[in-house]
Amino acid sequence: MRTFSPEYLRRTREGLWERSTAALSDLSLPDRDRILDAGAGTGEFAGVLARESPAEVICLDADADLLGVAREETGLETVRGDATRPPFVSDAFDLVACQALLVNLPEPAAALDAFVGLSSDRVAAVEPDNADVSVDSTVDSEVDLERRVRTAYIRGVRTDVAMGGRLERLFREAGLDSVRTRRHYHRKIVEPPYDRASLSAAARKASGAGLADHEAELRRALATAEYDELRAAWREMGRSVVEAMREGTYRRVEVVPFDVVVGRVADGG
Repeated sequence: MRTFSPEYLRRTREGLWERSTAALSDLSLPDRDRILDAGAGTGEFAGVLARESPAEVICLDADADLLGVAREETGLETVRGDATRPPFVSDAFDLVACQALLVNLPEPAAALDAFVGLSSDRVAAVEPDNADVSVDSTVDSEVDLERRVRTAYIRGVRTDVAMGGRLERLFREAGLDSVRTRRHYHRKIVEPPYDRASLSAAARKASGAGLADHEAELRRALATAEYDELRAAWREMGRSVVEAMREGTYRRVEVVPFDVVVGRVADGG
């Protein structure tokens, strides 16, 4: 399983459900009694579940450091454990849900099988479709470079980070009924006045640090010369972004689609 820092999780999940939670309607959150957020990380999704439901919400993750952040920031109960071998009895929850977990597992079907055993009613997954991300920027080179990096990353990563329609098929193969999918769009805008996170992201582009986060995946897909050329172009683009920010002319819009897939456990509620 791929691992992430608390900073990365905050940066990529911030604001995901601020505008609307309509895509979560099939989870029937107001009717839940006990919910498990599997692969909860720092607890962003668990916090949404707790706000939208009267249920007891429990965070499960294999990373003790991430769980410490989740416990501190949400006040929810946390349990350390593997999402594919969760330490709970059968039917311990009436909803088992995850967000951006299955795309990071080498065997997502194993996790879904475990979720089916834990839930008496529903299983849900909220997963990004990284192949369908769109970026628009006032720095022209950023759009093409983002596309090149994303294409190489998808080729080089060792999990399926662009499941798309395969996710719904995995739900059915796990024996879940009444499978439904809704698409939710995470729209992230950078524009004046720039906040600290936006300024930091620009600096990471200029230094190459942002690209270095995914160096292993990119090098699997690219020859050394290709990676070096891409890194140099990325840093030059980052310097252009920093300069445009100084002038107050930089604007960037990124839209990341998330598929919300929900299924009912056979003979469940």
